[in-house]
Amino acid sequence: MQPAGPEPHPHSRPRPAHWLATAAALAAVLAGAALAGPGDATATAPAAATAAPDAHAARYPVDCGSAGPDVVRQAPADLDGDGRPETVVVVRCPSGAGTRPSGVYVLAPPAAERGAPRVVATLVDPREKMGVTGLEAAGGTVSATLLGYSAASVPRCCPDMRRVVKWHWRDGKFVLTAQPVAGSV
Repeated sequence: MQPAGPEPHPHSRPRPAHWLATAAALAAVLAGAALAGPGDATATAPAAATAAPDAHAARYPVDCGSAGPDVVRQAPADLDGDGRPETVVVVRCPSGAGTRPSGVYVLAPPAAERGAPRVVATLVDPREKMGVTGLEAAGGTVSATLLGYSAASVPRCCPDMRRVVKWHWRDGKFVLTAQPVAGSV
């Protein structure tokens, strides 16, 4: 009795030798392409987002003795619109009692790859003897609440003056705008 339909050809059935030959040919093609490289074609990977400067790695113009200043608050933002974030930082010297004056600084990325972030602006100098709360940074604006003392007799724990301020990046520098003092309107 003869099988129904045409007889299959012996070479039409895949055998393990066929699969090994195909795999070897494919491996040779891939290896050749890898060794040849991309030739003259160039491709660039998308630029990674730049990280904001590390507030703890910077050196501040504050003399706290051997203790070094404490980073109290920080707010990263692209303040000058160059596409790279800066970090606004509130620092003060550690104290056992009372509240030490704060400084507010703007940090830019380091000039060298392994350098420390640079202080590029001082918004509040600790010699002004102010405390700082409510720090925020967005776009080209830095906002904070400054706390101060009306007289030397006011205890350093308890500031009795408060003012909301904003610094705006304008013409290559920060311009201070003070909000009205509460109750003065």
